[in-house]
Amino acid sequence: MSEQENTYSAAGEVSQVLVKRSRWERAKIELRKAPLSAWFGIIVIAVYAFVAIFAQFLSPYGEAQVFSKADLPWSSLGGEPEHFFGTDQIGRDVLSRLIYGAQNTIGIALVTTLLSFFIGGSLGLVAAINRSWLDQFLSRGVDVLMSIPSLIFALMLLSIFGSSIPSLIMIIAILDSTRVFRLTRSVAANVVVMDYVEAARLRGEGLGWVMRREILPNIMPPLVAEFGLRFSFVFLTIAALSFLGLGIQPPTADWGSMVRDGSRFIQFVKFDWTLALPSLLPAGAVALLTVAVNFVVDWFLHKTSGLRDE
Repeated sequence: MSEQENTYSAAGEVSQVLVKRSRWERAKIELRKAPLSAWFGIIVIAVYAFVAIFAQFLSPYGEAQVFSKADLPWSSLGGEPEHFFGTDQIGRDVLSRLIYGAQNTIGIALVTTLLSFFIGGSLGLVAAINRSWLDQFLSRGVDVLMSIPSLIFALMLLSIFGSSIPSLIMIIAILDSTRVFRLTRSVAANVVVMDYVEAARLRGEGLGWVMRREILPNIMPPLVAEFGLRFSFVFLTIAALSFLGLGIQPPTADWGSMVRDGSRFIQFVKFDWTLALPSLLPAGAVALLTVAVNFVVDWFLHKTSGLRDE
């Protein structure tokens, strides 16, 4: 390699470093200017992620470890100190179940959302670029799937194929990918007619290259925002299915099934309000994460929409 080529290569590397540094600086500036609601959402998501990743180290007991005493109350309400949130109906530590529930529920919801975006996003980009019989075929198929209530359809499919975790992920991902398809096709349709996309196609670039390098970078903001919303919906769907008994199956810990297990005491709350705590803990965990994700998504949408605070 000549000296001139070495000079060009070094200059290119320096420019890439400067671009990455400038992006990082802009990101830090935007974070400093973020509202309190966005910071609240970011902190809550970070805490949940930490708990989900390190559940095995944070949990005081095993996920399905059973103790001799069942239905113990919180330690501060007369329970035993080694079980801070008490035990459930068969003697499992509630705090440990909550921690493992974060790993299972959030992990499965994240994998399902990623898969739904891969399916729906890929097909949406193909439909937006192709605009032929394939576009009509995919769009009409998506319309048929969206015409059926998702929860009822998921219940029917899970009853047929079983309530295993792979079945749960595939069924919810396919049903949820219809929304991703509609959004991706809609936003990509405005980009495929741009001159730079036409120039890339005239150069002989393949469909995958055009999708990856020309269209996808220009539609990322709405897709990223939709990812947060889709994650919330998938998260709530998994919890709802588990509450109905067709989601994540025991002995795997899950917040939806924990709400169902604790709901047997709800009718006696008027006599003792503490009986609602076994249901309120996992339900509150679900609600808090959903609110936090929506706070972050609202802030991101505001920043990427071009709007400015008055």
